Amino acid sequence: METTTQNGAEKAAETCVHMKQTPRSEELKHDVTCRINRAIGQLNGVKSMVEEDRYCGDVLTQLAAVESAVKAVSREIMQDHLETCVVERIQAGDTEVVDEVMRLFKKFM
Repeated sequence: METTTQNGAEKAAETCVHMKQTPRSEELKHDVTCRINRAIGQLNGVKSMVEEDRYCGDVLTQLAAVESAVKAVSREIMQDHLETCVVERIQAGDTEVVDEVMRLFKKFM
């Protein structure tokens, strides 16, 4: 009996779940990337503060700033989603997108 082996790419293609994609403007990509990088920098700063045994109140203040930065990115992506993907799907007659949007909103409440 002959056996064949698959390389990693073939295995990945067989098990790969179709991912949705959304084209985004270069401006949005740049803005979101800058905001995420800033949040990562803030989070790394918090990590250093904890390692240096900094005062809890100062650490919490920085964590609040990180949370605010991440929420700002979420709002920007959500707005783009509503203005593009959701509008297109509703115009195409797919009102199930409303349920998707409600599930997304619940994740941020």
